[in-house]
Amino acid sequence: MTIYHQPWKLVPNRIRGMGGREIDKFRGVSPAVDDRTGSEAWIGSTTAVGRPPADNPNWGRSETVLPDGRRMYLFEAIHEAPQEIMGSRHLDVNGEGLGMLIKYLDAQRQYGLQCHPTRPFAKKMWDSDYGKEESWYVIGTRDDTEAPAYILLGFKEGVTREVWEKHYRNDDLAALENLCHRIEVKVGDAFMVGGGVPHALGEGCFVIEVQEPADITVGARSFEFMKTRFRGDPGVDEATYDERLLGAYLYDGCSPEENLRRWLIPRKVVRSGDWGSESFVIGPEQTSYFSFTELTVNGETDILGTGFPQVGIVIEGKGALTCDAGKMDISRGDEIFFPFDIPNLKITGDTTIVLCHPEGANA
Repeated sequence: MTIYHQPWKLVPNRIRGMGGREIDKFRGVSPAVDDRTGSEAWIGSTTAVGRPPADNPNWGRSETVLPDGRRMYLFEAIHEAPQEIMGSRHLDVNGEGLGMLIKYLDAQRQYGLQCHPTRPFAKKMWDSDYGKEESWYVIGTRDDTEAPAYILLGFKEGVTREVWEKHYRNDDLAALENLCHRIEVKVGDAFMVGGGVPHALGEGCFVIEVQEPADITVGARSFEFMKTRFRGDPGVDEATYDERLLGAYLYDGCSPEENLRRWLIPRKVVRSGDWGSESFVIGPEQTSYFSFTELTVNGETDILGTGFPQVGIVIEGKGALTCDAGKMDISRGDEIFFPFDIPNLKITGDTTIVLCHPEGANA
C-alpha cells in the first residue's frame, strides 16, 4: 500500500487575530495563552488567506506530515498525485482544492458583525466560483466572560435595506447589532449561517467552523473602511462598491422563534450500534456545499468512505485509526486528512471525531 491509502496527520497552526487560549487548551498546549499568534486555526486548508502578506503567500494553508516522513503543504502533496489522493469524483466537482474550509474560531472578544455573499452574488460581484455559506459547531465556551457565550445571527423582523443603510452610513455599530438576533449558546449547539445572513461570533465562543473555501467578507464596520478595502479591485466603480456592501445582505428578517428554526440545526442520526453512533451536525438538508458528521465510538467501527477525501478533528478521548496500510494513534486535538481511498479504514477506542465532507460527497 502507498501513502495515498492511509490517513495523514496535519500540522497544527494558529493564524490572525488576538486570542487562541481555548485552541491551546483543546490541543493540550501549556501554557494556554491569548496572544497574537492567532485566534483562528485553519485545518486541512488548501486555501490561503485573502491578500496574504508578500513574505508568506501560503498563509492559511495547512501543512501535513506524510506517512513517509515528509512535511509539506497539503496542497503541494495533493498536486503530486491528485487522482490517487482526491479521486475522480472530487476532481470533477472541486478540482485539486478541498472544496471546503475548516477552522477553529476562538472569540476572546466578539467578532465584527458581518455577512458573506451567496454563491450567485459572489459570482456576479466578485467573479468568484464560491460564496461563503458557513456553519458553527460550539465545542467550548470560556468560563471567565462577563456574560454567557452568545452569537448574533439573522435580522429581526422589519429590517429593510433602507434601515440598515442609514445606520451603516452613520457607522453606528450598536444600532446595526440591535437589528440582529442575540442568541445564548451552549456546547453542542450547531448553527447554519446562510449566505447573506448577518452574524457575529460572540465573546466566549469556541467553535469549529465549516464553510465554503472563500474569504469574501462584508463587514458592518465603517462604511468607508469597507470601500477602501475593496478599492484595490481594478475597474470597480462607486456604484459597484455600494452594491457589494449593501446588496450582499438578504433582508428577510423574522421572529426569534423562526430565526432558531432556520439556523439552529438539530442532530440527525445516520447510524448507531453497540459501538456508538454517527450523526449529521450539518448535512445535505442544510446545504449542498459541505457537510460534517460527529462519530462517537466506544469500541470499533468503520469510517465510511464517500468517494471523496475527508478531514477529521478528534474532539474527545483517544483511540486509533487502522487500515490495510497500518495504524495511527489519535487523541483529542489531532487533525487528520483522509485521502479518498483507504481500504478497511476503522476507528477504535473511546473517542469522538468530527468528519468533514466537501461538496459532492453526499450527492
